[in-house]
Amino acid sequence: MTTSYETREHDVLIIGAGGAGLRAAIEALAQGASVGVVCKSLLGKAHTVMAEGGIAAAMCNVDTADGWKPHFKDTMFGGKYLNNWRMAQIHAQEAPDRVNELEQWGALFDRTEKGAILQRAFGGHTYKRLCHVGDRTGLEMIRTLQDRGVQLGFDVYMECTITRLLTDAGRVTGAFGYWRENGRLIVFKAKSIVIATGGIGKAWPVTSNSWEYTGDGMTLAYEAGAELMDMEFVQFHPTGMVWPPGVQGLLVTEAVRGEGGILRNKNGERFMEKYDPKRMELSTRDVVARSIYTEVKEGRGTEHGGAYLDISHKPAEYVKKKLPSMYHQFKELADVDITKGPMEVGPTCHYVMGGIRVEAETAQSTVPGLFAAGEAAAGLHGSNRLGGNSLSDLLVFGRRAGLAAAQHAKTVPNSNVSEAQIAEAERELLAPFSNPSTESPYAVHRDLQAVMQSLVGIFRTEEDLKKAFAELEQLKSRAAKASVEGSRLFNPGWHLARDLKSMLTVSEAVALSALARTESRGAHSRIDYPKYDPVWAKKHNIIVNEGGKMTRRESPVDEMPPDLKEFVMAE
Repeated sequence: MTTSYETREHDVLIIGAGGAGLRAAIEALAQGASVGVVCKSLLGKAHTVMAEGGIAAAMCNVDTADGWKPHFKDTMFGGKYLNNWRMAQIHAQEAPDRVNELEQWGALFDRTEKGAILQRAFGGHTYKRLCHVGDRTGLEMIRTLQDRGVQLGFDVYMECTITRLLTDAGRVTGAFGYWRENGRLIVFKAKSIVIATGGIGKAWPVTSNSWEYTGDGMTLAYEAGAELMDMEFVQFHPTGMVWPPGVQGLLVTEAVRGEGGILRNKNGERFMEKYDPKRMELSTRDVVARSIYTEVKEGRGTEHGGAYLDISHKPAEYVKKKLPSMYHQFKELADVDITKGPMEVGPTCHYVMGGIRVEAETAQSTVPGLFAAGEAAAGLHGSNRLGGNSLSDLLVFGRRAGLAAAQHAKTVPNSNVSEAQIAEAERELLAPFSNPSTESPYAVHRDLQAVMQSLVGIFRTEEDLKKAFAELEQLKSRAAKASVEGSRLFNPGWHLARDLKSMLTVSEAVALSALARTESRGAHSRIDYPKYDPVWAKKHNIIVNEGGKMTRRESPVDEMPPDLKEFVMAE
């Protein structure tokens, strides 16, 4: 018998209130749908606010030679051609319209002398392509989308965690969750659901990601029968803060390098000359991260195990104007004046290119009525994402997911939710209060992070990955026994016990896919297989839930049309 629960009903339920979730909500509202937005944290707190560098879109305001085709080519090259080519094409073609739309809704951008939106250089982009607001672009995006959504009128459920998707006859019909403040249960009935919950970074100890990034959306989709794709590709951003320890992993925007920042080792050598003499500091993120890691490993790292990133050769006023957040971040957190000396930086777990497998046109997963956008979805970025492509991804595919979700909702009957599924979800959610063991969720999380950092990090080997599997199995059984004390009111230990399930699921998916891919490509680096393998160039790793057991399959990479292939492969 289930406890009493609150029930809400919407045509479209959106889980996650970052850029992708808000853009999906705005589009679904425009189609006349009733829209509910659920967020684990507070509205406006979404991790999108941490995106600093800009929105990649071929506006051609600074470099007139740019266009959607060069943007498409850069994206495919950055992803080492494992991208869903159709997603990359749609993204490159539609990004400028989405930026213009954002401006019409009130977003303020830095300007060229002629008053157009200013664009800056960024790693992996051939032209100056990133539309920006100093180094606070994500914050401006969230402010604008939030204002627009509130004005149009969606219902927001803040500090609410979804723990299970409800299904009927193979399609989604709703979601089960709880209010984080008081532990009360809530059931949502919905004809369509959009997952926009972001990434998985909290499975690693050094990460730029905020506390919400525990892989919830991918796990919800996986358990509902959706496919996950290319989960081995976890991007380590080259530049996170390494000192002091309290801010370890906090992002140092790529805009520092875009504005002329130089990387040096402890000997003062500009080491990127060795690893990518053509692009130097503006090489792709996987290359720069591995370069810093190699310098540290070979004994040329800085005092706290990183590299020096220096922008102090630029005029102080220029730095403060172009990088105001970075200036204040280092001044207040590390007591470093970046206009006078270098920052100490190192790789930090930043982004997952893998996620829920979706169709390019509609962002629908392999489960009818279930859509995904943003970091929670896979395909656009291939094996490595270019900086700035995440914010345009949110806008382009957030819009498409919201549109398709609203259209799908018009074609299906009212949702029935299964009382048996609700009862099972409640039992699982409340289990930590009655578990007899003294296993602490905090200890399990700490040990999980240690496993992922040491065995499933920037460089991987078969031996390490097999060891990681054995460790993850033990951690799963420990997490299942984790117990918490106290009541459901304001109980962070209980919340973590719930999040552990998601983190363990995505960690297993990453390790399983990484073990299978016997090559190095993009953000996936195998020491025992350091080269590309042409066989793996044509295959995606697919993770599916078969009767509660995680299974890996392979799926062919879609062939690009001849005209696009010819353009992309041309020097």
